Amino acid sequence: MPKTDGGDRGGLFQTGGRFAEGVDSVMAKFNDSIPYDQRFALQDIKGSIAYAGQLLKLGLITADEEAELKRGLTAVGQKWVEGTFVLQQGDEDIHTANERCLGEIISKDIAGKLHTGRSRNDQVAVDFRLWMRDEIDALVALMKGLIKVTVDRAEAEVDLIFPGYTHLQRAQPIRWSHWLLSHAWSWVRDMERFAALKNNKLGLELCPLGSSALAGNPFGIDREALAASLGFSAPTYNSLDSTSDRDFVAEFLFAASLCLVHFSRIAEDLCIYCTAEFKFVTLADKYSTGSSLMPQKKNPDSMELLRGKPGRVCGSLSGFLLCMKGLPSTYNKDLQEDKEGVFDAADTLDTCVKVLTGVVETMKVNKKKLEGALSHDLLATDVADYLVRKGLPFRETHHLVGKVVRIAEDKDVSIAELSLEELQAIHPKFEADIKDVWSFETSVERRNATGGTARSSVLKQIEEIRKYL
Repeated sequence: MPKTDGGDRGGLFQTGGRFAEGVDSVMAKFNDSIPYDQRFALQDIKGSIAYAGQLLKLGLITADEEAELKRGLTAVGQKWVEGTFVLQQGDEDIHTANERCLGEIISKDIAGKLHTGRSRNDQVAVDFRLWMRDEIDALVALMKGLIKVTVDRAEAEVDLIFPGYTHLQRAQPIRWSHWLLSHAWSWVRDMERFAALKNNKLGLELCPLGSSALAGNPFGIDREALAASLGFSAPTYNSLDSTSDRDFVAEFLFAASLCLVHFSRIAEDLCIYCTAEFKFVTLADKYSTGSSLMPQKKNPDSMELLRGKPGRVCGSLSGFLLCMKGLPSTYNKDLQEDKEGVFDAADTLDTCVKVLTGVVETMKVNKKKLEGALSHDLLATDVADYLVRKGLPFRETHHLVGKVVRIAEDKDVSIAELSLEELQAIHPKFEADIKDVWSFETSVERRNATGGTARSSVLKQIEEIRKYL
């Protein structure tokens, strides 16, 4: 049988009030969120200082008491910053821990007034939003660093040409920079998605503090002023919704999942490109590991781990959505499950962005291998386009060039090695100027429409991306 503590419950709910006996020790551990929600420590203090100011305006505390609350809360915050805050039995969450410590620094009587008209339901809701706003700012700054490193590299290596792939088969020649920027654009979208989440006028821009447990604050608190003092644009509009709304949690987990999925794609490309079969790139030793058995091995574990990380975060997203499904109105303790997945996602993203930034910045590109991978079959579409310019419909030219490719394969030669006579036997529109098609530089430069792989288009992309930085 689980052990039951028959003595003092500790924390908010002392034995002798609503409860006649102590909480079961297993239940206490099951119920406590302090092991992880202590990450809200400073946000909780920030919200409490702002709330104390509103209590003063309402005449519920004196100016001296407000000053004491601010002094005490600042001291509590300093303990967290310095790492000297000591958790005690009964500190079931960050709110009770901070309030208990506050009472020890000033007095329990004054500290006990801070919770007037306030519930942990609206308290945790505002703490979470404040924390996420701070986290998004830090994450966006890291994303900008990653994108800048990638764009700078694309600009420096704009003249490198190598095969572009579809279905993992060589397809058409492209600029190396065009490939780099294809990933950078997905990260720009990720960065903008996080920024939009922070600036959502019906989400993280609204302040739930002052909603109390569910029915609203009974003392006529000025929620507009309270919201403004905490940096929000307005208070939330419905107290029932305020304490249960976790849309921003799902949105953050989705944004994090999609961002990591994007990271996994360049990770997979680089895992392939650094193999002995390709050797397009060499990852720096600081982002590689070895084998415990095979001395020659240099494994791209940084990229393999980056490729694997989305699984856990995507799982947190689906798990949280299932947790939210069918919840009754207002706050329910199920919502305590909203935090650990987000913290894990934020930590994972933080590390992944830093690792990917380092990999992109330090990897070496093998120009000879890039150029050596180019072959004239990559210009088959250019041959079809050549015939289009001679007046033939593309569907016919596609079929004709298919014949060219097949004949070259049967003869075990490059399509560029077929004679003019052999080409004209396929169609008389082939002329001596077909030789001008066999240039990889010409091929990429023809793709000069917006978004293409021509040099001018790539440089335009770089210019556009930098506007987001």
